[in-house]
Amino acid sequence: MSDRSEVEHREWEQDVDYLVQTLKKSFESTDARYSVDEMNDILYVELEGLEQYSEDEIVEIAEPVLDLIELDFEDIVLLPFGG
Repeated sequence: MSDRSEVEHREWEQDVDYLVQTLKKSFESTDARYSVDEMNDILYVELEGLEQYSEDEIVEIAEPVLDLIELDFEDIVLLPFGG
């Protein structure tokens, strides 16, 4: 990987980490993690306690965060944290 690619990748990781931490705070989760399906360009974010929210509440809380932090994914999927 070239120096430029490494820097861009680190910046991308920082942006994803920032999004995950912001969602974690927004949903008052104690734990969160993410994975990327590169083939389908999907970001999966697992959040502890997400199952306590209705679909409408999840949209209401997550939408402003996702609008503010623009990442170039085809889709971002929020899931309950699985041990």
